Amino acid sequence: MLIIFATTKLLTMTHAKRLLFLLLAGLLPLRLLADVKLPAIFTDNMVLQRESEVKLWGTAAPERTVRITTSWDGARHEVPADAAGHWTATVRTPEAGGPHTITFTDGRHPVTLSNVLIGEVWICSGQSNMEMRVGDRVTGMEQELAEAEGYPEIRLLHIDNTTSPAPLAEAKVRDGGWQVCSADHVRDFSATGYFFGKELHRELGVPVGLIETCWGGTLAEAWTSGDALWDIPAFRDRVAKARTLPATPEERTRIFHEDLDRWRDEMAAVDPGYRDGKPLWAASTFDDTDWGEIQAPGFVQHQGLGSFTGGFLWMRRTVEIPAAWAGKELTLELAVIDDNDFTYFDGVEVGHTEGCMAFRRYTVPASLVRAGRVTIAVRVMDTGGLGGIFGDPKSMSLRTADGDVLPLAGTWKYHLGLGLGEAPELPVNTATEPNFPSFLYNAMIHPLVGYGIRGAIWYQGEANVARAAQYRDLLPLMIRDWRSRWGYDFPFYIVQLANYMKVQEGPEESEWAELREAQTATLRLENTGMAVIIDIGEADDIHPKNKPEVGRRLALQALAKSYGRPVLCSGPMYAGCTLGGGEIRIRFSHTDGGLKTVDGGVVKGFCIAGGDHRFHMAEARIEGDEVIVRSPEVAYPVAVRYAWANNPVCNLTNGTGLPAGPFRTDDWTDGK
Repeated sequence: MLIIFATTKLLTMTHAKRLLFLLLAGLLPLRLLADVKLPAIFTDNMVLQRESEVKLWGTAAPERTVRITTSWDGARHEVPADAAGHWTATVRTPEAGGPHTITFTDGRHPVTLSNVLIGEVWICSGQSNMEMRVGDRVTGMEQELAEAEGYPEIRLLHIDNTTSPAPLAEAKVRDGGWQVCSADHVRDFSATGYFFGKELHRELGVPVGLIETCWGGTLAEAWTSGDALWDIPAFRDRVAKARTLPATPEERTRIFHEDLDRWRDEMAAVDPGYRDGKPLWAASTFDDTDWGEIQAPGFVQHQGLGSFTGGFLWMRRTVEIPAAWAGKELTLELAVIDDNDFTYFDGVEVGHTEGCMAFRRYTVPASLVRAGRVTIAVRVMDTGGLGGIFGDPKSMSLRTADGDVLPLAGTWKYHLGLGLGEAPELPVNTATEPNFPSFLYNAMIHPLVGYGIRGAIWYQGEANVARAAQYRDLLPLMIRDWRSRWGYDFPFYIVQLANYMKVQEGPEESEWAELREAQTATLRLENTGMAVIIDIGEADDIHPKNKPEVGRRLALQALAKSYGRPVLCSGPMYAGCTLGGGEIRIRFSHTDGGLKTVDGGVVKGFCIAGGDHRFHMAEARIEGDEVIVRSPEVAYPVAVRYAWANNPVCNLTNGTGLPAGPFRTDDWTDGK
């Protein structure tokens, strides 16, 4: 009894007696007498947004008073915990500086956060190009790692990859929470985010806190709340399903395996690649002599299968397994596959992945590995747009644990299977699938809501290229959703997709160009900006290495628009056009320093069309702040496009050296 009263001496006698009675009666769990607990995002080394009313929250014993002392002003704040033990406090932060401490107590053991800085806090989110780490051999990696210790006022918080069908109160974090900038922590942190923060730190001279919350290969709808997605009819069924799913991953996994077993049985009955319930087309003994040939990596639509708009495609490659490999476990890598795959080794399924941006790496059991000719077969499921195996040829191989490698890039055999409409709907593993609508918002954004931030940077879109028209609504919806949760319209700066895939040889239709257009349309939202990187992509790598420049261009947007610095933050942007005299005269904004070409040569990247909607490469010349385009093949041009391709040849810039943004003046579909 003396212990109970000692730990509750700050309570009224009535409260103390109540706690004693409940404890003795076994109605009060001992955990409710625990000390103040803070969410994982509040740790030593954190950065709080400067000169703001910031929220702090956590748990304590029910109805206890939590006292918070901030060292920067010596103020003491008192807030009550509710009946469930939850409490929230708001404190005023000073100008940038530190280090400071914050102490929390409910009258027992205090919790003190040390080395807290006051500065600028930014969320860094998106998919794999935001997730790409400094240690992933980005440009200047070795120097950046060597210099990282010199930036102790840059702090890093890495949210772990987690999914949930319902909003979570607590985020999972890596490395125990906020970390001081160092080579080890920078190595595993978002390169785009780090270079953005480093540029802000240099220019503003204040501490910068960066919160990485991203996941490769993910869709924008996964980062948007279910309540917001309800406004888009295409997502309502899945949002409704999410609300009925069990909370535990184990139970969701069980449901998935039951659904997948049923799907396999249904597919085996209708897929021509199966016979008597077995994958005939995956067997090494199957004769594929009359199958077509295709190169992998490479999108199938670029290799004579332009009419393939979705469905199942079987691909096979037969290789010779060395005698020394027999009985050894192997690693099978197949780069990236758009969208889903079922992969077989010698007729036995060894892997299945859903998601068009996920790297494929499967284990081949030692029991399957024998010397001689074996076949690797992949049943590719393409849900629309481009499909097939793509990425770095070096990422397609069989390898041993000893480092011996058998390359798999090159010529594969292929045969079309079922169309999408002929196949049963593939079930989704909601225990592991990050791309279910709202799942990433619930687990990786919602737990951050309320933490004071200046703004967010966003590098995503590759996974949504097949639905660019929808993205015009989806991205603004997501931005408004996040802002409404935080309660203010914080700045939101996006990275436009880089140039990628085969270099443009002539006018072409392009899903990537349409997605870039959707990203540009998002700039109609207030307090937004965009870093155009149409000049620093790589034809053979969806993850361009020049992340320092991506971060710098994002920082220019923030410096100009969020911090009022007199810096030029954009290349030329389309502002209108005039038709006449067999030419189109195009006006641009952001022509600071005059229009130029980056190489000093003729202007490249424009194409024009007449009433037949057929585009032709155009001759272009600069006149002041305008570009005039014409083509001898188009007598009466009515539309113009610039940098309209997956990987366009284009060179227009302004005095800043920043590239002109891609655009089109038409709204035609597939050139019609």
